Amino acid sequence: MPALGLGVLQSTGDEAVAAVTTALRAGYRLIDTAAAYGNEREVGRGLRESGVPREDVFLTTKLWMTDYGFDSALRAFDTSAAKLGVDQVDLYLLHWPWPADRARTVSAYRAAERLLADGRVRAIGVANSSEDDLRALAAETDVVPAVNQIELHPNFQQPGLVAADREAGIVTQAWSPIGGVYGWAGENGAVPPLRNEVIAEIAAAHGKTPAQVILRWHLQQGRSAIPKSVTPARIVENLDVFDFALTDGDLHAIAALDTGQRGAVDPAIVTPEVIDLTIDPA
Repeated sequence: MPALGLGVLQSTGDEAVAAVTTALRAGYRLIDTAAAYGNEREVGRGLRESGVPREDVFLTTKLWMTDYGFDSALRAFDTSAAKLGVDQVDLYLLHWPWPADRARTVSAYRAAERLLADGRVRAIGVANSSEDDLRALAAETDVVPAVNQIELHPNFQQPGLVAADREAGIVTQAWSPIGGVYGWAGENGAVPPLRNEVIAEIAAAHGKTPAQVILRWHLQQGRSAIPKSVTPARIVENLDVFDFALTDGDLHAIAALDTGQRGAVDPAIVTPEVIDLTIDPA
C-alpha cells in the first residue's frame, strides 16, 4: 500500500472525478473512498479517465454500519464493486466499530474474511477502532486487520492506539491527516494545525508549506496518510513531501501540540442513528 494517498470524503460529482483523475496523473497511486461517501461511481470514473492502469492503483472502500452482518456485508461489497466498476478492491474496511452491536460487527468482518479468501479483496481492515474494539474483534475472527484508519493529526495524535496497532502488526492510516476535520466538526477550542505557529515556523525553515510538514510528519513516523483535496494545486502540493526530512527537534515540537481532543465524533458512541446515512443500494 502506498504511504500517501488521496481521500475523497465530501468530494462529489464531477469535482470528485476531477480530483481522482488529477491525483492519479500527478503520481498518486492510493485512492480512498467509502460507500458512505456517496461517490464510488465518481471514483471509478476518475480511475478510468486517468489513463492509469487499474493494476497500478491501490483502491480502498469501506462498508457502512447499516450493512453489517454476514450476508448483508457481502451484498454491500457487490454494490460497491459495481459502482466502482472493478472486480477486486485492494483494501476493504469496516467504516466504524459498532460497540453496541458487536455481533453484527463480527459477522461483517467475517464476511470481509470470506471476500479475502475468495480473492475479491487483497486486504481487509477497520477504521476508527479503539484498542478495545481491536481486542474484541481479535477474539472472534482469524485475520488481523491490515489497517486501522483513524482520525490522527497534530492536534489529536492517539499515541497509545498507534502503539497498539504497531504491536499487533496493523498499519495506522490517518484520515484528516492535516486536521481538516476541524473545518466541519468543530474546533474544540484548539487552533487548527494549518494555522499553528509552531508548524508554520517549521515549514518556513524547510521551505515547505504547513500541509507538507504535517504530511511529512506522518510519513516519518511510519504511518499512511490520505489527505483530501479537490484543488489541483493542493493535490500536487500534498504529494511533494519526499525531498526533505524533519529534524528530531521538529518531531518533538509537533508531538507537543497534541490536545488529546478529537475533532470528529467519538467512535465509542457511534451507531447508525448517530451518523444517519442512507446508502444508495444500486
